[in-house]
Amino acid sequence: MIKLSVDGMEIKTPAGSTILAAADAAGLYIPRLCSHPDLPAVDPAALEPWAEIHQGAAKRKHEPSADGDSDRYEGCRLCLVEIEGREEPIRACTLQVDAGMRVVTASPALDSLRRARLREIFATHPHACVQCAQKAGCVQEPCSTNVDKQERCCPIFADCELRRVAEHVGIPADTPRYLPAGLPLIEDEPLILREHELCIGCLRCVRVCRDVWKIDALGFVRDGGGRIMVGTKAPTLKESGCNFCLSCVEVCPTGTLRPRREETRREGNRVPPCVATCPAGMDVPRYIREIRRGEFGRAEAVVREAAPLPRVLGQVCFHPCEEHCLRSDVSEPVAICALKRAALEHAGDPIWKSFLAPRPESGKRVGVVGAGPAGLSAAWYLRLMGHEVTLFDSQAQAGGWLRNGIPAYRISAEALDADIVDLLGLGIEVRTSVEIGRDLDFAELRAGHDAVCIAAGARRAKRLPCEGAELSGVESGLELLAELAGGETRSLTGETVVVIGGGNVAIDVARTARRLGPERVLLYCLETREQMPAHEWEIAEAEGEGVEVHAGWGPARMAGEDRVQRVDFRRCISVFDSTGRFAPEFDESETASQAADRVLVAIGQEPSLDFLGNDNFERSGAGTVKTDGGSLRTSLAGVFAGGEVVSGPASVIDAVAQGRRAAAEIDRHLGGDGEIRFPLLDETEPDRELSGAEGFAALERTPMSRLPAEEATTCLSLVEAGYSAEEAMREAAHCLRCDLRLRLGQNPPPPEPWLEFGAEAVASLPETEGVYQLLDEEKAVYAIKGVDDLKAALTELLETSVKARFFLIDEDPMYSKRESELIQAYLQQHGCMPPGEGDDDLDDLF
Repeated sequence: MIKLSVDGMEIKTPAGSTILAAADAAGLYIPRLCSHPDLPAVDPAALEPWAEIHQGAAKRKHEPSADGDSDRYEGCRLCLVEIEGREEPIRACTLQVDAGMRVVTASPALDSLRRARLREIFATHPHACVQCAQKAGCVQEPCSTNVDKQERCCPIFADCELRRVAEHVGIPADTPRYLPAGLPLIEDEPLILREHELCIGCLRCVRVCRDVWKIDALGFVRDGGGRIMVGTKAPTLKESGCNFCLSCVEVCPTGTLRPRREETRREGNRVPPCVATCPAGMDVPRYIREIRRGEFGRAEAVVREAAPLPRVLGQVCFHPCEEHCLRSDVSEPVAICALKRAALEHAGDPIWKSFLAPRPESGKRVGVVGAGPAGLSAAWYLRLMGHEVTLFDSQAQAGGWLRNGIPAYRISAEALDADIVDLLGLGIEVRTSVEIGRDLDFAELRAGHDAVCIAAGARRAKRLPCEGAELSGVESGLELLAELAGGETRSLTGETVVVIGGGNVAIDVARTARRLGPERVLLYCLETREQMPAHEWEIAEAEGEGVEVHAGWGPARMAGEDRVQRVDFRRCISVFDSTGRFAPEFDESETASQAADRVLVAIGQEPSLDFLGNDNFERSGAGTVKTDGGSLRTSLAGVFAGGEVVSGPASVIDAVAQGRRAAAEIDRHLGGDGEIRFPLLDETEPDRELSGAEGFAALERTPMSRLPAEEATTCLSLVEAGYSAEEAMREAAHCLRCDLRLRLGQNPPPPEPWLEFGAEAVASLPETEGVYQLLDEEKAVYAIKGVDDLKAALTELLETSVKARFFLIDEDPMYSKRESELIQAYLQQHGCMPPGEGDDDLDDLF
């Protein structure tokens, strides 16, 4: 460790540190733009220009200076500091510390140099908004001061690092007006929008691509005027070898590089789209990372942290994560669900079991009604939280719809059984063939437990309100699925089968019917092809197996003597009314008839709640259990509900997520903290290298072996064979690793202008008009007020406020206008008014 003095403060820092790093570690701010905490501390002069770069279709050649000395990059030069014993200021980002060094980071001379440098930067960058007196609360469009749109700032103005630095340093009043250079805006490439007009030549994007990830897709040249021009190696990002990791976007301080998709968050934290859209919040990038390394057992542990039915989910999850995978904008989405399955099938020894650590016994008992995915998940997490859990299910075996409704061509009984064995092995009691309301009264169930979770699912088929629906040969598609799951055999040989419905269950019914030997299977639904609730890939697979899909038709009547022989349809012109309520409308003039030997109805399911037998139990208008918002509490004390009994028909992963939520809420009810995180693996750092493989961006999804359609439609065996270990590792390497950019740090912001709210600070205030802002101990603004005497107003608040810890003032004789601007800015950021200091504050603001 080396001692040195920075602005009179003695600090210690490791040998080899730069002055900038030493100051940051000590909490001392030095302005900078070209530097970044994740970029190597190298002399920017080492950055050599390329002979040429591309900005889309435009090619820019390097134009050397006459002497060649000014071709190298000089850095932003905002981090200049004074060193005792040296005549000229020097860049803090490059100079390493020496013992006894005395450094000054702020002085009139340094301020002048920094402002002069900002003057140069803003001469070629839009800056009207940064200098505008009305910028607080401004929506930018339309401009209240009528500044030409080209001269105004970009959409990231509120989060712009350049703006924050400029406001701290100060922009010289004589900064010339910005004149657009006509550089291109490139918005026709995957994932990244590039607005070259906004580039200030900091080269952070070039350095993160070259020095951090070793891709080298970005470079720079200088034009004849010495301006740095950043571009790609080839006309497109793909041709340049870009890996589309978005790290260049992450480090850009100006909005030159912006993501084309909106940022995704979960519980307020930035996460990749695959994590944000997984109902259970599974750490997809982490288990893909382990598979890429060949660590399948570790990948299994990551999957199990979020879901206690990992084998099942590997086979039947509808994988909404894949629909939002960034890779789909570049080539094809990563096979996230298939990789989950591979993690389980190639895991070997169960590493996760050595990390499993249930909490101490709580002495509390919880009864869970329903042993489907929601009930099983709730039971698993409640047991991990230390509660005694008993599962009740009316069926002979646990599994619910997983066992009795999902066809065998999609899920294997072996996978389900293995998941249930692991789950019940935690010490969960399961009582099958027990129907609540018949074998055990619900009131008795409540009396014997400290809490009850209803997760009975939605197993009752909705009836079709159609003339002739009572004819023989008109059956419930759900009953057909349940019969086959129970081991019964059926034959539809030679029949023409019509399936009514457009959801995923209807597709399951149609594909199952196709396997029972009919001559034709036709599926009719109200929705258009684009509106069908079933996933597009499921519809495509059904069509590939010979199911004929007729979208946009509603059954008018079913005709026949004693048995159905024909279905008459009418054209459906809309399914829902303007409020989103199910209210189909038809064009009676456009009709069609379809001969049918059998009709299978699969228009939806609903829960059967007769077992509750309590008039005080509230139900929703849709016939589901009514719960209190996010708490999943029902109208009965100590009774919670989750899964399809609350949401209506949903996917398995949705049911698992509901089970997790229910467990957390029940734990809170029983006196716990509701914390549901149970790590099953130690954390490892991700590899700090990207692929760099030639043609990486164009890589397609690794195909999975599957039964040919002609063979698949003759049996109920699993259609998809799963990945081999080698195929899984290859597919995992297909991931863009967009999570890595979220691990990149950020430069420290300029010092906050807030003052501690105390007598000494208030006493120093001027007796003048202005606006004050009050902040709580979390430094969150909660009050904004314009007054005619700042000192008097805040002096009075010293005696009355119990919340204020910090404050900020704006001296302004037009304080009402300034107050309005600041409130508008608050509204834009938070979506609501500041809560105020007391009950009357909001009235005063209006």
